[in-house]
Amino acid sequence: MKFFFTLVLSILSLNVVADLDLEDKMRQADHDLFDSFNKCADKNELEKHRSFFAQDIEFYHDNGGVTWDRASMIVNTKNNVCGNFYRKLLPESFQVFPIKSFGAITQGTHIFCSFDTDVCEGKADFTMIWQSLDDKYVVTRALSYGHRINP
Repeated sequence: MKFFFTLVLSILSLNVVADLDLEDKMRQADHDLFDSFNKCADKNELEKHRSFFAQDIEFYHDNGGVTWDRASMIVNTKNNVCGNFYRKLLPESFQVFPIKSFGAITQGTHIFCSFDTDVCEGKADFTMIWQSLDDKYVVTRALSYGHRINP
């Protein structure tokens, strides 16, 4: 019985370690994705930003509608975001949920700040589905919703 109890605890501990490792990986992936987003006025950073998304990305935006592919999403990002504002994650809001044999879901809240004024006027929630591919995570689905004024 003691052996069984020890075995169960060991297995549970491995799951906790694996979940912490996944959370660290996803925090880094989120950071890297939005670092390139924040610098996308530079064409090399925009290209780097593009690499974080699957070709068949579905991007659902409560105000902007649905974008069905990476090329269109990057054009929209270039025309509407790059050089205009940057994103800051509210770190305490960030959550990670594993998807067995696929990747992970991340969700949280972020604010958007003007490059011109440095004022952070916008706030929104997000959910992203990340697929693990060859030691890299790519976003296959993204939702941006609940856009509101940041108090």
